[in-house]
Amino acid sequence: MERANCQKLRIYVLAEQLSDSIWGLVIGWERLARDTVGMQLVRAADSVGANIAEGAGRGSLRDSRRFARIARGSLSEVQHWLRRAYRRGLLSEDHTRQLKPVLDELAPKLNAYLRSIDDRLSRG
Repeated sequence: MERANCQKLRIYVLAEQLSDSIWGLVIGWERLARDTVGMQLVRAADSVGANIAEGAGRGSLRDSRRFARIARGSLSEVQHWLRRAYRRGLLSEDHTRQLKPVLDELAPKLNAYLRSIDDRLSRG
């Protein structure tokens, strides 16, 4: 099966890495943590890549921009839930150090992706 166009995007690859890493952490949490913070965290992380894919798959720049903005919002939600998980003792310093490089690369690249879409839209 040929890779979809979005799978060639660095932001999509990073979103998948983030999502899979978070899943790997949350799956080992006890039930209450997994069913509350964990479920929200996994859903938000999965939403980042899913919205990038949906926007790219729609075939229009306007849709790409709209879904990339939703992905950016989901990434902010991931950061919120990661802070909650850390404060509640569900994530260690090591866990945060593992996730930080992906988050540090994904956020600015997602913003750059949005700017590139805006630039193409403004050119007409």
